[in-house]
Amino acid sequence: MTKVLLILHVLAAIVAVGPVTVAASMFPPAARRARAEPDGVGTVRLLHRICRVYSGVGIAVPVLGLGTALAMGVLGSGWLITSVTLTGVAAGLLIVFVLPGQDDLLGQLDAGQALERSDTVRLALFTGVFNLLWATVTVLMIVRPGSTTGA
Repeated sequence: MTKVLLILHVLAAIVAVGPVTVAASMFPPAARRARAEPDGVGTVRLLHRICRVYSGVGIAVPVLGLGTALAMGVLGSGWLITSVTLTGVAAGLLIVFVLPGQDDLLGQLDAGQALERSDTVRLALFTGVFNLLWATVTVLMIVRPGSTTGA
């Protein structure tokens, strides 16, 4: 059962978190170029939809991860506690800053307003921190300090 949970956890992370990190990273520059490109606003809208839908699917990642940790008996491990904390911070950034920032920029584009560079830069900053947190969690999941796997 542990192997099945681990496989599902890793697949969920790849399938759900991967698209969010890529689409969220593409969003600020696409928003800056939206007016200059044919269907540029459509591209921005698609990137936002990818972020919203896959972030919802991404809820499976920590759920399956906690199930895997419980099955492995590592719930009290420092690397896991750190990973869960960083995952919570990343999810918070996504919910509080990234998705609403995308909503705001998309609303401005839909209203025909010019985008302020500071708005796209701020969104890019929060997106970059979100991606860095996920990269850190990935490293912790692979290296697992104190692991007996030798990794």
